[in-house]
Amino acid sequence: MKILDWYILKRYLFTFFMMLLLFIPIGITVNLAEKIDRILENEVPFEEVAAYYFDFTIYFATLLFPLFLFLSVIWFTSKLANNTEIVAFLSSGVSFSRFLRPYLIGASIVAFLALMLGMYWAPVASKGFNEFTYKYLKNTKVTESQHIYRQINDHEYIYVSNFDIKTKKGNNFTLEHFEGNTLAYKIHASAIRFVEKDSSYNLTNYNLRIIGEDEDQLIFERKKDTIFSFDLQDLTPPKYVAETLTYNELTTFIAREEVRGSSNINRYRVVQYKKWSLPVSVFILTIIAVAVSSIKRRGGMGVNLAFGIVIAMIYVFFDKVFGVMAEQSNFSPLLAVWFPNIVFGALAIYLLYNAKR
Repeated sequence: MKILDWYILKRYLFTFFMMLLLFIPIGITVNLAEKIDRILENEVPFEEVAAYYFDFTIYFATLLFPLFLFLSVIWFTSKLANNTEIVAFLSSGVSFSRFLRPYLIGASIVAFLALMLGMYWAPVASKGFNEFTYKYLKNTKVTESQHIYRQINDHEYIYVSNFDIKTKKGNNFTLEHFEGNTLAYKIHASAIRFVEKDSSYNLTNYNLRIIGEDEDQLIFERKKDTIFSFDLQDLTPPKYVAETLTYNELTTFIAREEVRGSSNINRYRVVQYKKWSLPVSVFILTIIAVAVSSIKRRGGMGVNLAFGIVIAMIYVFFDKVFGVMAEQSNFSPLLAVWFPNIVFGALAIYLLYNAKR
């Protein structure tokens, strides 16, 4: 690599990581100011608070990753343009494509980090972040976990009217076991609680009805501890489950849910596809940022930053809207996740063509 490549690459990576270091403390401060009353009220140990904000840092960085990248590239490229450094580079015989090369090298490094972040680090952080939130910061039950009805294998179906992640407890639990098309037995309980210590379930007002040819057999127990073939993931909110699984775990989980005929497959697919779309967006946003900010403008850096903020907000808007569409309807999750990249990829090609001219 030549001096020009190292110069731009160092500015690219330094500005991006400095942007993260500047904005993440702001995000932590705002979140702490909002949650401090609940934390003090519940007398949360300092170690758990520290672990929560470490997870929050990764969660926050993943959420706003494209915005940070886009603004950082516009920031330092605009400074190069205002100092006429880009004019000097291009006047020396360097083509615009050659000038773009260190940006793409930097984008490759950041894209790899985004890939690792989305597939392995963010799910672990998301799990800790959500567990702390449901344990200490939530006042009400999670509405997403109401009326869960799932097929857990070829013979059994479960239903629970609601499930609270904070207490790991649900109400109105039912399990139905079929042999062929015939109901063999049915279990009902007014409450079900997951016992984490031995991965068992505690049932309140346990009722077992065994279907006989002539008459049914009824068994009632006030309290019963038992083990089922399903796990806690089958009772938790769909998006919460998907966000806390690494890519390999999520792929296995989706395959299992497809066999069960789950109605939440689109939610899981959106999370899965976003793990691949985020690294690709790094290249697209880098090219757009360079094409927009490499020209010295009358308004200076402020015009480029204003334009960059608008573009970034539109990108985030598209990403959120189409993601919700796929989760709440039959809209293709693959198209929903990749649509912003397709649109902004076309915009990147157009802007790059005009910038070269």
